[in-house]
Amino acid sequence: MKRQATSMTRRTLLGAGIVGTALPHLAWAEEQTHMKARFIFADHDFTVTLNDNPTARDFASMLPLDLTFSDFSNEKIAYLRRKLHLEARGPFPNEAAGDLCYYIPWGNLAFFHGDYISTRDLIRLGRIDGGIEPLLTRGEFPLRIERLS
Repeated sequence: MKRQATSMTRRTLLGAGIVGTALPHLAWAEEQTHMKARFIFADHDFTVTLNDNPTARDFASMLPLDLTFSDFSNEKIAYLRRKLHLEARGPFPNEAAGDLCYYIPWGNLAFFHGDYISTRDLIRLGRIDGGIEPLLTRGEFPLRIERLS
């Protein structure tokens, strides 16, 4: 009987040690999954939920940013002041209008308002919260991006 209690205690301690080690990592992933950025241009003010990847975290570390937002094909683009880390390189599944991506060759943000195909040259940073209507506003505008959480 005493031997069984000792074995149970060892299992309990081992389990507690594993959970204790994993919890900080789980908390970090949870925090990063809900990281938000605010985009402000023209008369638009909307949020983007950022992905949990090294490139999106690198992008978030640059915020706040004041950039220029302009039209390019089926997307709005803005050039960053420096290159981002490339650990989350594509292709990735479920590409959709409303995706905020980083285009590796040019070092710019690409905010898609139309269909596109994921390639190795794109890294998805996040997706717009709500509809893509703000991205349909044509022209060149000052853009402010702020970190919300």
